[in-house]
Amino acid sequence: MITSGKGKHKVFLEKKELDDDLVLILGGGEKSHIGGVVLCEPGKEPKVISLGNHHDYVVLEPLAKDASKKYNKTVVAVGGIHIDNAKKEEIEKIVDNCKKLSKEL
Repeated sequence: MITSGKGKHKVFLEKKELDDDLVLILGGGEKSHIGGVVLCEPGKEPKVISLGNHHDYVVLEPLAKDASKKYNKTVVAVGGIHIDNAKKEEIEKIVDNCKKLSKEL
């Protein structure tokens, strides 16, 4: 598991290998949840599922695309990050911390 950030802006990413495929589990903030799912096959556009009003796909999609390209594998990225009444600056911190996770894949 890799992490980025501190306190309620801390995010984590777990990588599970399934033979020729990868599953990425993203969480953090004040409460982790499943807010989205992204499926990415090498060389193809990702398929995105967003649950309810969640916008977690915004950080899940680049993680799935980066991992699929780097490892040339099919990748499923699932998860979500929640902070109560998050302000714009807090959302930006979370997004930046997720970008750091992507670099460490």
